[in-house]
Amino acid sequence: MKYQDCADALQAEDAAGDGAARLAEANINPATGLATDYLNHFNEAIMLLEMLSSCPDCLDEFLSWRPKSYREHFAASNFKGRALAIAAYDAAEPNLRGCLDTLAGTMTAVLEATRAAMHADLPQPAAVALADRAAALLRPLVARAGAVINGEDSAQAGEPAPPQAMVDRLMKS
Repeated sequence: MKYQDCADALQAEDAAGDGAARLAEANINPATGLATDYLNHFNEAIMLLEMLSSCPDCLDEFLSWRPKSYREHFAASNFKGRALAIAAYDAAEPNLRGCLDTLAGTMTAVLEATRAAMHADLPQPAAVALADRAAALLRPLVARAGAVINGEDSAQAGEPAPPQAMVDRLMKS
């Protein structure tokens, strides 16, 4: 089914009044049309970074991490409502979706810059320090993305930092 077909089906269900219940049942926020399951993609990478100091073998797993868009994440997942999650995302309010996409782009930029630096065979202490800095930068971004997904008003105050600014901040130290 094409994305537009999914979005049309979701809107038709909403008009019938049962769309919100289906969204909630699928762990998709009915108010925003977004699902926190997407953040698992970033939390996995953060967990690998945090484990690097005690488990150097996690480096290979972190280096194999690849970014995924919201749609790509759900299309490849076993999430029970993945088609609904994609349709709801497509039908979500454009400013909310844009804010989430910007945050995801920023997190991806930080993770990719970290991966690129770690491909340079950094000594273990330097790799651990970089991993710790990256994780510290990413945690508030994941929290902010969660706030956007959950429709919290504070999430819409101001724009997230541009991806390059976050990468520059990471590499500055």
